[in-house]
Amino acid sequence: MSASTGNAPQAQADARLKRILGLPALVFFGLVYMVPLTMFTTYGVVTEMTGGRTASAYLITLLAMLFTAASYSFMVRKYPIAGSAYSYTSLSFGPAVGFLSGWSLLLDYLFLPMINYLLIGLFMNIAFPEIPAWVFVVASIALVTVLNVVGISQVAGMSNAIVGAQLVFIVVFVGMSLKSLAGAPALDLAAPFVGDGSKPGFAPLMAGAAVLCLSFLGFDAVSTMAEETRDARRDIPRAIIITTVLAGLMFTLLAIISQLVFPGSVFENADSAANEVMLKAGGQFLGNFFTAAYIAGCIGSALASQASVSRILFTMGRDGILPRSLFGTLHARFQTPVVAILVVSAISLLALVLDLTTLASMISFGALVAFSVVNLAVIRTYLGVEGRRAPADLLRYGLVPFVGLCLTLWLWTSLSQLTLIVGLSWFAVGFVYLALHTGGFRRKAPSVNFEENA
Repeated sequence: MSASTGNAPQAQADARLKRILGLPALVFFGLVYMVPLTMFTTYGVVTEMTGGRTASAYLITLLAMLFTAASYSFMVRKYPIAGSAYSYTSLSFGPAVGFLSGWSLLLDYLFLPMINYLLIGLFMNIAFPEIPAWVFVVASIALVTVLNVVGISQVAGMSNAIVGAQLVFIVVFVGMSLKSLAGAPALDLAAPFVGDGSKPGFAPLMAGAAVLCLSFLGFDAVSTMAEETRDARRDIPRAIIITTVLAGLMFTLLAIISQLVFPGSVFENADSAANEVMLKAGGQFLGNFFTAAYIAGCIGSALASQASVSRILFTMGRDGILPRSLFGTLHARFQTPVVAILVVSAISLLALVLDLTTLASMISFGALVAFSVVNLAVIRTYLGVEGRRAPADLLRYGLVPFVGLCLTLWLWTSLSQLTLIVGLSWFAVGFVYLALHTGGFRRKAPSVNFEENA
């Protein structure tokens, strides 16, 4: 089909996303999605949980996430298209399973922007109490929506600036922390790894690692940019691994410094432990700097997460799973999935009425579904369909995703009952929708056209 002409607001389903992203932009996109300062969100809770061994917990989590990140890199090298777990599962197990995995993943992606908007409202309301929090929530939704509609190059530029600002804060934080430690007695550099002895054993460490998995949600979002990457087969796999490693090492470094500045595992308030660390390391200046950098990170994460979920909706619309006339179209001028972006923005208004605990508890369900099916998709695609049996292939496409799957299944045990109920209910809604869409599964669900979209 030809591209749309005239002033039509939308280009139809065969319109292609513009390939303008390179490896550096992809890495920055992944980092801004994950928010480098997200370590401080759960620092107090995990430090108390592990008895001061947050750094060790991060290293365990990094190891676990690398296996699943490798599986994503294997699949995007095979299928360099947008849609992430939805596309990979559709091409490996069929469109019905693909839709259900994509539907589950939507729960994760739809809640991530909401959390960022809610945090922006909370922090800005504290800084400017005379202005209601909802004003900041609505304003941030509007800003993020406009930037995503205008195009991914603008999002990439904003992402670079936000990551840069957070990196500047990290440098300042590390510098001021080292200065504050200069006059202290001999430091115990092993303390951030062995803890204070209040929570001995391996179980608390693994429980903390399960919580920290939420910090790594974002490396998978890089794969949704495949159709906007100049050389997706080369750059997306590299970006996924680089993003995961850089984020993990950054989180670990910040945990080490924080523990040295504020030893032990007891805080006045675990939820705001970061403030106690900042005040001890650099006083009110560092505390204010942290707040500004953290809000910037929330804006960047909202940009990245809204861009990712809109691409998944676009892919599902283009494939006919969702209404093609709405979701499977691109704006004629900006070549972005405008309808999908606006739908995500409308849903994000729920941040005005939902609380942080509820939102945070929902995110992990969709992510773990996606991680599980992508690990299975690697085994199915390379060992099942292609029948690879060379020792190197069995190690790469068999053992690596199997370990990733086992670690992911273990993480399921950390999910709360509420999360499982809401997640499975969402899954059931998707199942019913698919049944209606296919006439009780008598018709085959629309499938991903890889050759057309590659």
